[in-house]
Amino acid sequence: MTLGFIVGKFYPPHRGHKHLIDTARRQVDRLIVMIAHHPSQTIPGEQRRAWLEEIHPDCEICLVPDELENDSRQWAEFTLRYLGRAPDVVFTSEDYGPEYARLMGARHVMVDQARASVPISGTRIRANPLNYLDFLEPCVRAYFVLRVVLIGAESTGKTTLAQQLAERFGTTWVPEYGREHWEKKVAGLSMSDPLPSWSQEEFVHIAAEQQAREDRLAREANRVLFCDTNAFATGTWFQRYYRSRDARVDAIGAAAKADLYLLTAPDVPFVQDGFRDGERIRDWMHEAFRDQLANGPTPWRLIEGPYAARLAAAESAVEALLGGSLVFTSDGKGP
Repeated sequence: MTLGFIVGKFYPPHRGHKHLIDTARRQVDRLIVMIAHHPSQTIPGEQRRAWLEEIHPDCEICLVPDELENDSRQWAEFTLRYLGRAPDVVFTSEDYGPEYARLMGARHVMVDQARASVPISGTRIRANPLNYLDFLEPCVRAYFVLRVVLIGAESTGKTTLAQQLAERFGTTWVPEYGREHWEKKVAGLSMSDPLPSWSQEEFVHIAAEQQAREDRLAREANRVLFCDTNAFATGTWFQRYYRSRDARVDAIGAAAKADLYLLTAPDVPFVQDGFRDGERIRDWMHEAFRDQLANGPTPWRLIEGPYAARLAAAESAVEALLGGSLVFTSDGKGP
């Protein structure tokens, strides 16, 4: 059985790495891919291992500390100790490869050293990942895509604005799952029928499903993903009905990725579409969201006024985010 071996930082994994690993895998019976990680690296080694395990399920992915100097002999000795044997073949795209393999008594195969097949590097991606999303597999792409979340009280234009922004920036958006869930609950009821109640478990389900859908669509988004609410906001909806917080919902919300929040103000007419029940508490919901955003770490912008002005303000905030010039302010009104 032929054992192949690859070592690298995969910081982050890109399609050049995929070309290397795919090439190697076709030539050996068993392939071990070693990730060397260091605490100074901003993408955790565990995350990179999870990505490679998804991208290359037929390979063995291992994670080791990057504690050695850039010395082929040190790495050769470490590799032999780690594997308990010499690999039959070492695959690299770097100058160190032939000597590293020789020191282990292994054959070396150089793969696309000139980067002709896949013209990309981890350094270029880290410098400006949004410019190189097409060189990333979907699971890695989702990590770098920026997420803009629209939150606010009922009937404040979140859904329309999310759709408009997605069209404006040539990307996709995530509808509000809670709305879909609610429509199923009230299906067949008339306006005179009493509205059904909410269980605590429903909010946990809604938060988890909203996050799962967001994570799936981030894999195909173009630079930015627009989200019509998120799991963070679900915690406040729970509070609206139960007058308390739920630790399970809040935990899902705390883990949600957000790069910018757009808070839509309740200064437009409330439109009853047959499913809404929050007209009386629009101001309370707005202030609750505003307080949470003002005390949180994520930049946010208050979106208010006529609809045309809202769209212009939202577009400006997103352009600033994409351009790296977004300024954080506690009042959400920008610099």
